[in-house]
Amino acid sequence: MIAFIDEHRGAHGVEPICQVLPIAPSTYHRHASRRSDPDRLPARAKRDTRLKVAIRRVFDGNFAVYGVRKVWHQLKREGHAVARCTVARLMRGMGLRGVIRGKPVKTTVSDKSAPCPLDHVNRQFHAPRPNMLWLSDFTYVATWQGFVYVAFVIDAYARRIVGWRVSRTAHAAFVLDALEQALHERRPAKHGGLVHHSDRGVQYVSIKYTERLAVNGEVIFPRSGDLKIPRWFVWLIDWVGVGGPHFRRSSAFPDGLERCSVGSSPDVFGDEVGMLA
Repeated sequence: MIAFIDEHRGAHGVEPICQVLPIAPSTYHRHASRRSDPDRLPARAKRDTRLKVAIRRVFDGNFAVYGVRKVWHQLKREGHAVARCTVARLMRGMGLRGVIRGKPVKTTVSDKSAPCPLDHVNRQFHAPRPNMLWLSDFTYVATWQGFVYVAFVIDAYARRIVGWRVSRTAHAAFVLDALEQALHERRPAKHGGLVHHSDRGVQYVSIKYTERLAVNGEVIFPRSGDLKIPRWFVWLIDWVGVGGPHFRRSSAFPDGLERCSVGSSPDVFGDEVGMLA
């Protein structure tokens, strides 16, 4: 907005442009004065400027491999009293990122040639009653035996996990099992207006998954769009479910995996964090 005013102020003037845009002329002039005179900057902006220099020096001095944690520790060793979240914010704004060991895991792989339903949820993840909006996605978590994928279905009204599944591979049958468990757990009524919302990953637009939704066409209306993984679920899986000692210390990894993904009830997760039933 400031750049737009800078570009057109010569032809229209500042105040006429500010009458159209949601910005006051005094706000624009304050920003302009701060750009011309750095001493007018607020204390936080001045401190961020100094920290950016130190962060850049530490990052470049360590072959551009340090991430947020190591840069933060190095700054503390040098006597900088700075929070880790501040270092993360500044590094993100500077486009700095440390080197990650191993191959990065990508969960959402879209297939533009595959047909997908329209997004009617529009990121409004709220429902007036149970079995009105189900959110489906999957993530990956670390275990002692390596990374595994965890698919889940959440009821938006109750904020409760109604179906989930763990697998070594991210195939369509893996996310379909989570849907099957949700259908068995909740048994939604026909013509109840239930909407199933997921992202546009190949697992959720696959023929096998689409056919399963079509079989329940009187029960589920599929929708797809933008969907962010709930962070409380990732923490919960690592603490109660996949991260539990009954899984991590299992010598027979596939058997322990099946016991964890099928034998645990979603009620346990809801009770542990005090969610609505």
